[in-house]
Amino acid sequence: MTSTLPNTNRANILVVDDTPENLRLLTGILSEKGYQVRPVPNGKLALSAAQKIPPDIVLLDIMMPEMDGYEVCQQLKDCEVTKDVPVIFISAINDVMDKVKAFGVGGVDFITKPFQVEEVLARIETHLKICSLQQTLQEKNQDLATAIHQLQATQEHLVQSEKMAALGQLIAGIAHEINTPLGIIGSSINNIANFGDEFLEKMPQIFQELSEESQAYFLTLLYRATHQETLFTSKEKRKFKQKLTGVLMAESVENPEDIADTLVDMEIYENIENLLPLFKLPDWEVVLNTAYQFASFKKSISLIQRATAKSGKVVFALKTYAHFDSKQEKVQANLHDGIETVLTLYQNQLKHGIEVVKNYGDLPKIMCYPDDLNQVWTNLVHNALQAMDYKGILTIETQQEEANIFLKFTDNGKGIPPEVIPKIFQPFFTTKSAGEGSGLGLDIVRKIVEKHEGTIAVASVPGQTTFTVSLPIY
Repeated sequence: MTSTLPNTNRANILVVDDTPENLRLLTGILSEKGYQVRPVPNGKLALSAAQKIPPDIVLLDIMMPEMDGYEVCQQLKDCEVTKDVPVIFISAINDVMDKVKAFGVGGVDFITKPFQVEEVLARIETHLKICSLQQTLQEKNQDLATAIHQLQATQEHLVQSEKMAALGQLIAGIAHEINTPLGIIGSSINNIANFGDEFLEKMPQIFQELSEESQAYFLTLLYRATHQETLFTSKEKRKFKQKLTGVLMAESVENPEDIADTLVDMEIYENIENLLPLFKLPDWEVVLNTAYQFASFKKSISLIQRATAKSGKVVFALKTYAHFDSKQEKVQANLHDGIETVLTLYQNQLKHGIEVVKNYGDLPKIMCYPDDLNQVWTNLVHNALQAMDYKGILTIETQQEEANIFLKFTDNGKGIPPEVIPKIFQPFFTTKSAGEGSGLGLDIVRKIVEKHEGTIAVASVPGQTTFTVSLPIY
């Protein structure tokens, strides 16, 4: 499952206003932008329409006969079907207490009439994006809960199997790989929520008070902050900050370190010569801080997208690995997909001292038992990591030669003694300490490969051990 932002061609907006001219104006504006608009002239009809077909967002007037906007919003929030639909108030009322009341009954935003078209569209788009991201987070949490449930059920039935023993050793690393992106998502959602609650309402007034020159600098900052694609390390960012500080000091700009720090946080690293006049203007702090807020909002969205993609990959790998085909029928499968699933589950062990080199050839899909082969890749990767004490180079090569596929797993560990090599595929033979291995891993690997009418061989010298699996193409 992938995360997508809302498609405006499908977004359904309920517009509630007792003034026909306002309804026509808003309906026309939103329809032109591709939204599906449902205009209703009063609160009762709004509640009925929302309950029959819940909208994606509601634009709600306050001053209406019989039932005002506050009551409509309250009833929407009390209804299970519509409680999560965002409500944006649009009203000529501009009193602070009225706005407080609007937020108190569940509104997410407040637009004062007469409104600017660009402001209305921007706020609608922002809240649709926030809703989409929140929905994605809920779906990911459900996926994680489902994956954990499947994992627990599998452990109950296969607790003695070599596959579940390997997976049990990986659980801590897998939990870390899932918890890290979840933490990023939670933090970013809070940043987005704070941005909407504390900043959007003030933005029109801030922008109007800026001079044309300051507005131009604001747009330049915003563009540069949101179009930086290269990722830098913390060490590289510190170097950029030092360089920017030097440039600012040379121009006698006040607070050069603070400005350089903010620019680097906004991912503006160099070529600031055309920005230097900004820091001589009286309102430069407002311009810089406002642009920083917007850049942080965009950064939070990007972090959520990357984090959901990462957690989704781990969840998919868990589901794939924990899957058990009770029918045991051969299916067409891509062997690279199985190897990548195993590497994903081992990511926490790999990233701290292992370099993985992949020399993948162009392989066809083959008829096989993919769940069983995943156990082969798991054992070969696990043994390689242990042989290198989790520090070294793991090379995985695949190639097709005539009617066979060859898969090689090579580590640069200490090697296997010549007298041990003839015994390693025997059941219960192990060179590991007591409690670290059952001696069944490579025996299971050999049986799975033979089940596929293939072969497995090993060649080892100190500093290079290679297991080669050969599988026929049928």
